[in-house]
Amino acid sequence: MAGVGNLDASADPAPWWRDAVIYQIYVRSFADGNDDGIGDLPGIGSRLVSIRELGVDAVWLTPFYPSPQADGGYDVADYRDVDPRFGTLADFDRLLSDAHELGLRVIIDLVPNHTSSEHAWFRAALAAGPGSPERSRYVFRDGRGPEGDEPPNDWTSVFGGGAWRRVTEADGEQGQWYLHLFAPEQPDLDWTHPGVRNEFEAILRFWFDRGVDGFRIDVAHGLAKDADLADIDGRFAASGPARTGHPHWDQDDVHEVFRRWREISDEYDGDRTFVAEAWVHDPARLARYVRPDELHTAFDFNFLLAPWDAAAMRRTIDISIDTLGAVGAPSTWVLSNHDVVRHVTRYGGGSVGERRARAAALLMLALPGGAYIYQGEELGLDEVTDLPDDVLQDPTFVRTGGEERGRDGCRVPIPWSGDAPPFGFSASAEPWLPQPSAWRRRTVEAATADPASMRSLYRNALRARSSSAALGDGELEWIESPDGVLAFARPQDVVCVVNLGSVAASWRELVDDGAEVLVASGALANEHELPPDTAIWLRARPRPGDPSA
Repeated sequence: MAGVGNLDASADPAPWWRDAVIYQIYVRSFADGNDDGIGDLPGIGSRLVSIRELGVDAVWLTPFYPSPQADGGYDVADYRDVDPRFGTLADFDRLLSDAHELGLRVIIDLVPNHTSSEHAWFRAALAAGPGSPERSRYVFRDGRGPEGDEPPNDWTSVFGGGAWRRVTEADGEQGQWYLHLFAPEQPDLDWTHPGVRNEFEAILRFWFDRGVDGFRIDVAHGLAKDADLADIDGRFAASGPARTGHPHWDQDDVHEVFRRWREISDEYDGDRTFVAEAWVHDPARLARYVRPDELHTAFDFNFLLAPWDAAAMRRTIDISIDTLGAVGAPSTWVLSNHDVVRHVTRYGGGSVGERRARAAALLMLALPGGAYIYQGEELGLDEVTDLPDDVLQDPTFVRTGGEERGRDGCRVPIPWSGDAPPFGFSASAEPWLPQPSAWRRRTVEAATADPASMRSLYRNALRARSSSAALGDGELEWIESPDGVLAFARPQDVVCVVNLGSVAASWRELVDDGAEVLVASGALANEHELPPDTAIWLRARPRPGDPSA
């Protein structure tokens, strides 16, 4: 079975995924290789060297499968091919080979909760009619009420509106309803069906056999539903972190699926891996997904959602490390992704948001475990909040009647070079979402040439991280510090100090004399003080008497 090119797994006894830094690529918005305004696999291939130079260990590709694009590719019509808009299977194989030659592993997205309504299975289900084997792969039910004209229950869609759509049967009459927890073009699969389970096991093998290094599992907490399809009756929200007892999120039966998937991944060499998108409220419930016989890692969304507050950050970090460590799993930190407002904007926007984002990057990369970087965060990109209504494509915008803007603002194509759009994303074509003209100061070209840029900060931090056994997986010990300041020690006398407060704080009081600054997120006013919204890594020992001494 395929390995990972020139990567030597035997050189490090610990699995690579325990402390990997993985770069998320939103395929439509990364690089356009054929000048049609849409990012694609050849475009990604042309930029792999730039990704490698940043210093990450792997890339995660969002869905590139054939899809009507009702939800940015998360409505999959064929799980074993590439959408012509993004290239071909040969393009994927070439990209995978080139990435491995550069020492980059490749994780791809898997979307198991639902298919596209254009998937062959769903078309067959519509044609076959009620009670058919074809319909049993999905969640079809008769409606309530005398004429069956009311939905089977009160569940609502994550994207707004109801979660059921009624179909017109072959005889022209109104018929059954099918469940779609997202868009109507994304019918939910019934994971109690053996054929569904067998199909996805075969899909895993198809891509593992091609050499992929792992999968990010979309909506990992959603596959199992309450058998009675019980009404929510106002007890739970449709979106956001799922609370215990929710009838269609985080049901216990989902773990049987993932235990089988782990058996499959363990058959392959190279430490193949899974990372779960599991939005659950209780950290102890999240830890269940990464028990030793299930998935390998899970995104820590509580860290992403934490406010810019030292106490809240520390509490979130402690809970993650403690609960995941109890099952032997590492924490997996993330600040932004394709589904949330970019963290420069979340942290206040403008110069304040940028300073905090720089400090947050050093905080995240100093924590034990692995981390994900969303394309563009290393450029300091903010959320594009003024996209015209007529270019928005997120189904949330449509299904809420424009009340929610949706996620397009964090998906605007990357600026690579030049002084005006398309900023090297395409050769000349207008990108599928317009780029702000102000991004001329944020291009990869400009950032690479500027030693003070956000990209240079990430590159320096990643270089220091990869060259030090103290960073990545391992232990963390907190250092007693002033209000508003987080300070912790990693092995081999590496210390991280982050000032989340509003006044300067002395870091010299926390460590012994002779400390060496390894990386700083911003300029230091003097050798003793750390300005607000600033972080540093030090080669130093905590002062005697501190909890970590």
